[in-house]
Amino acid sequence: MIEDFFRLSQNFIKINNRDYKRYFLKSNPLNNRFSFIVGQRGIGKTTAMTQHILSFYNADIFTSKAIYIQADHFLVGSHSLYEIAEQFYNLGGELICFDEIHKYPNWSMELKSINDTFPKLKIIASGSSALEIYRGSHDLSRRAVVYKMFGMSIREFIEMTANINIESYSLEDIIKNHKHIAHDIINMVEKKDKKILALFKEYLEYGYYPYFNEYKDRGLFYLTLEQNIHTTLESDLIAIYPSLSGNSIKKIKKLLSIIASSVPFTPDLKNLKTLLDIGDERTLKTYIKYLEDAGIILTVSKSGKGLRGFEKPEKIYLNNPNLIYAIATPDHADTGNIRETFFLNMLHTSCKVSIPAKGDFFINDRYTFEVGGKNKTFTQIKNIKNSFLAVDDIEIGVGNKIPLWIFGFMY
Repeated sequence: MIEDFFRLSQNFIKINNRDYKRYFLKSNPLNNRFSFIVGQRGIGKTTAMTQHILSFYNADIFTSKAIYIQADHFLVGSHSLYEIAEQFYNLGGELICFDEIHKYPNWSMELKSINDTFPKLKIIASGSSALEIYRGSHDLSRRAVVYKMFGMSIREFIEMTANINIESYSLEDIIKNHKHIAHDIINMVEKKDKKILALFKEYLEYGYYPYFNEYKDRGLFYLTLEQNIHTTLESDLIAIYPSLSGNSIKKIKKLLSIIASSVPFTPDLKNLKTLLDIGDERTLKTYIKYLEDAGIILTVSKSGKGLRGFEKPEKIYLNNPNLIYAIATPDHADTGNIRETFFLNMLHTSCKVSIPAKGDFFINDRYTFEVGGKNKTFTQIKNIKNSFLAVDDIEIGVGNKIPLWIFGFMY
């Protein structure tokens, strides 16, 4: 039996390996005994696991020390994860990787048993960003370290497409030194006969998902994004929350359709309840949370707490600009929405983001940002301490006027 899984593992590793190594493995070496990688579909979780295996075992896809298991593969259906792990461990196995773990019934119970029974076996599991490893009686939160993976930054997009190495910068670095940082990046890009603003435009359209270069037809690429959303809602959510009915999924899809047709969306919960035929506000907020946990939308509140406190979000955006091009209605795929979505998507990964009384975004309870085009002025945020403009269509900024594209170099 284990021989079949070794052959399957070798094939998957060969297919899913890529030359470019993203920020995730550089920032998270996955040295813990038990690691979870969570993130939305298509952002590179499988590739990260295969690259991790190859980096630890001298790029040997035939190593018997590591094995990759796709938890929703039909061969797995006739065996338990525990049984596979036991046979692998008894043959001297050291690292076992389970992909799409949320598709396997009772995954948390089996992973807990594997972790407790084989103390020298290293486990890495990946799953949907909506994966709830903290729920149920088989609580894994004390055993596993959870790593959240995001899509590509523009820094990574440029590294991949122009074949150059560029360092990342903190928000404070950018605020204090944006002119020097922008100058250095532009010099590197232009040595490759590229222009930073042209690369930024390409990134906004299709650069967030690392498999973009597998599709020459942009329409087909956007179709895969739509299909990923359908799979997330119709398959992943039900696998994670079996109590969700078909009617509930229909309402969640309708909710997404309403949001996508009006982004950035300012929710009127009373009106939404009527439109979706939902009886109570808590259920509606839960549906919004499911969409955010699944990596399809981003919510921003006045308090900056997201929906963890279940308060009403002040604004709702699609998760990233690529999704705007794929599913938003044409009149809401406007430049202003795309700019704000990019800024929020880049900063929410490492910063606290909320909606201020004046300006577009309040970052880390300290910095007020207004996002706009090159003619944007400080009129709306004048006399506000620590206020800045994040401005599109400029290569290099001045003072508190910072190029929008540079915020894509934070990871």
